[in-house]
Amino acid sequence: MSSHNDEPALVFDDVSVVRGGRLIWSEGTFTIPGGGIVALIGSNGSGKSTMLQVVLGLLPMASGSVRVLGGRPGENNDLIGYVPQDYVAGAGEAVRARDAVTLGLTGRRWGLRRTTRADRARVDEALDWVEATEFGDRRLSQLSGGQRQRIALANALVGHPKMLILDEPLAALDLRNQHEIVRLLARLNAELGVTILVVAHDLNPLLEVLGSAIYLLDGHAHYAAIDEVVDADLLTHLYGTKVQVANTLQGKMYMRSG
Repeated sequence: MSSHNDEPALVFDDVSVVRGGRLIWSEGTFTIPGGGIVALIGSNGSGKSTMLQVVLGLLPMASGSVRVLGGRPGENNDLIGYVPQDYVAGAGEAVRARDAVTLGLTGRRWGLRRTTRADRARVDEALDWVEATEFGDRRLSQLSGGQRQRIALANALVGHPKMLILDEPLAALDLRNQHEIVRLLARLNAELGVTILVVAHDLNPLLEVLGSAIYLLDGHAHYAAIDEVVDADLLTHLYGTKVQVANTLQGKMYMRSG
């Protein structure tokens, strides 16, 4: 499947956002093609969460316009799979993994509707996509961090979205699980053609799969190819601490502080 779709995933036109009377960021003008893997980065307090709220239609813009999958923010949320940082807390520790995925189809309120055979087939499909079939009948409380993250992804994928928004999906994982989740994201992107927007503090685990990044710097929202963003001077400015960019013996880029 092609890595880019004809329809842009996001179009920002001179967007600014104000919260509590304070300008969070402004001059957001960019177009993100569909089908890629995009990072969202910025220092703490730069407005990353605000950006997600704008995309999901939860926060109005002070100026400008945004198109999300061809519609107004919030209009196409059924085409977006969202994984928050506190996914497990929202789903409940005692819930079976399979039932947590089912909630992605039936909503958060228990008992509103019974699952159909088609629903159960969709859940099986989503578990298979994220390689979680073998532990689908276990409770979330029994799963490792990497397994829980797979269930969170299955919950987001079960509705067949065109876009995934993942808020710090690697933050609580060890290195092995980080690499496994990144490999999984690359495969989902390639096989399903879904656009993936990843909020990340540490870009290193994601560098091999990222095509571009939105970066919030000096109160403005920018967008560029990942090779342009992984620049020592830019990242040092962005994070407010010395960042060096180097290459491994295998020619892979990585960043380090100091």
